[in-house]
Amino acid sequence: MAEQKKFIPFVSAETNMKEFTIRALIIGLFFAVILGAANAYLGLKAGMTIAATYPAAVLGMAILRMMKGTILEENFTRTVGSIGESVAAGAIFTLPAFFISGIWSDFFTMGHYITSSLILIAGGILGIMFVALLRRVMVDDAELPFPESVAAAEIHKAGQGGAGGSKFLFWSMGLGGLIKILGELKLFQYLWEKFVTFSNQTIAGTAFTGQGGMLLSSPGVSPAYMGVGYIIGPRLGALNFSGGIIAWGLMAPMILYFLTPSIDFTAWAQILTSTTGITPDEAASKVVDPTFQINQVWKFIVRPIAIGGMLVSAAYTLFKMRKSLSTGIARSVKDVKKAASGVENNVPRNEKDISFSWIMVGIAAVAALTFFITFFIFNTNMLIAVVASTLMIILAFFFASVSGYLVGIMGSSNNPISGLTLTALVVTALILVALGVQGDEGVATVLGVAAIVCVSAAVAGEMLQDLKAGHILGGTPWRMQVGDILGVILAGVVMFVVLAFLNDGDIASGKNLGYQGGFGSKNLSAPQASLMAILSRGIVQGQMAWPLIITGMLMGVAFILMQVKSPMLVSVGMYLPIETTFAIFVGGIIKGAVDLYSEKRKYNEAQKVRVENTGVLLASGMIAGEALMGLLIAIFAVFNIFLYNYFSFFENPTFYISFIVLAVIAYVLIQIPLKNAGKPDDPAPPASGM
Repeated sequence: MAEQKKFIPFVSAETNMKEFTIRALIIGLFFAVILGAANAYLGLKAGMTIAATYPAAVLGMAILRMMKGTILEENFTRTVGSIGESVAAGAIFTLPAFFISGIWSDFFTMGHYITSSLILIAGGILGIMFVALLRRVMVDDAELPFPESVAAAEIHKAGQGGAGGSKFLFWSMGLGGLIKILGELKLFQYLWEKFVTFSNQTIAGTAFTGQGGMLLSSPGVSPAYMGVGYIIGPRLGALNFSGGIIAWGLMAPMILYFLTPSIDFTAWAQILTSTTGITPDEAASKVVDPTFQINQVWKFIVRPIAIGGMLVSAAYTLFKMRKSLSTGIARSVKDVKKAASGVENNVPRNEKDISFSWIMVGIAAVAALTFFITFFIFNTNMLIAVVASTLMIILAFFFASVSGYLVGIMGSSNNPISGLTLTALVVTALILVALGVQGDEGVATVLGVAAIVCVSAAVAGEMLQDLKAGHILGGTPWRMQVGDILGVILAGVVMFVVLAFLNDGDIASGKNLGYQGGFGSKNLSAPQASLMAILSRGIVQGQMAWPLIITGMLMGVAFILMQVKSPMLVSVGMYLPIETTFAIFVGGIIKGAVDLYSEKRKYNEAQKVRVENTGVLLASGMIAGEALMGLLIAIFAVFNIFLYNYFSFFENPTFYISFIVLAVIAYVLIQIPLKNAGKPDDPAPPASGM
């Protein structure tokens, strides 16, 4: 690591500039609802959400430019506008689980609406309170690159800098959006997969004969993922990809090899028919497909192992951060004591968070609200309600810290919130079962605590990402935090209505077309919520596969003993799809190639800074372009408008064109930055990002 220099924000602390204005707030709240709703649909369909930071940044900037708004107003609007996506993630990962598990026979009732809104608002406010405590520690950590925060800040700065930097940004945004839409119109495939079957093999000295195989996969054709990999660099990209190799190159093939002889395909097909609503013939053809088999092995066996690894890695991460965390909290307490004693506390504008006393009030209020929900709504006893409230606070702080750390490494787009939530659910269920919870009340309490922790972790990650971008730009933290509280409240009130609309609409379509609709159906699979429902019922009823979680925890301990740089990042790589980690890795390799060429051409420091700045702008633009186009496609999908039904290049596109697309992305990210290195005697520009 290079020696850390004194940080200078884009807008100085002494500058008096419009920031928290009514127009900026209204625009941000509007985008919080719109981006949250679009992501709720996409998450229920595909189990993933699109990071809202870039759409909120670009759209907010475009509107405020017309109103002659300031860069700090743009920063504030982006902060409020992007928080709806985090509330949506928490909602879709947990609330449908109440319906799927049978706790709620009907999803939409006024009581369920009130309960859900309270859960979402409580979790969101708790995440913001913890981030207010952790902000100084996290944003000043030189080990955390915050790739998407840097990208968002560059979007705002490029808008201020005239045609110089913005031409790279907006040109690459167009390229990222174009690649996304051409993929949707079936010009190329996003992914190439090939299952290679092993022949029957007999293990020497035994009577065991097994048959399995390995799923080979390409990197996903994603400018956004490759842009993230470019920004975080080859070292972190390789660590993340190593987890993917362990999952898909070792664990999944090995497990499938040993499972194949004992699979009861008839029983599997029957389970698939009853849980997904597909026909028996479709289920029978699926279960004998080796690609489907290995994906199921990864989903239901490898992923729980990865969750165990994340659990240990999360504890280790917090242990490593213990001094920084205690220093940050002590500094906040010191500021409160100074304010209470009337001593002047000369904290610069761009370092002021919500006061410590209000943070404590917010945390206490959420704990009281959790007690109210578990005791009066879920009908548990007093002891369980108190333990659940206490446990929720501890887990929320734990996972808010881990979520912020992960966002600092690889951005909120790749923050495994569902994995963190599953871990919280497992811990909560274990403790509550030990205290004697059972039945629907126990399942509801476990899901309720997990839901609040989930929203808290999602909001904490997104909030910290925006605070880092604001730190770079010179925004005021407490204003951003208050704006996000308002955004969380509005999104929490609205999001249940969005989910109910989608659930009821699919039920109606199912009745018309002859399938079982609603959450968990083939159209609204809600994969994370389905897994939450299975886990909560399984643990409370004593049917959980604990060996997988324990195996993962031991694996995490082994990573720590081997002095792996980031055990969490490796475990996350196991949890994410291989095409995602592969694409991030390719982006990191491209950045490594740029660095190699810079050294080979003997660029001086000024030239390296210009290469770095141009590359970050191009990567940022690609991330933003794909996110904006993905959002537009999601909005169309809400109204059942699928573009490929109206126009497509090929019915079955080839992957050969994808190689050309990947080569184009690589060429742009390597050649253009190197061409703009400038002359050795040109003055050095300010370095981007940190």
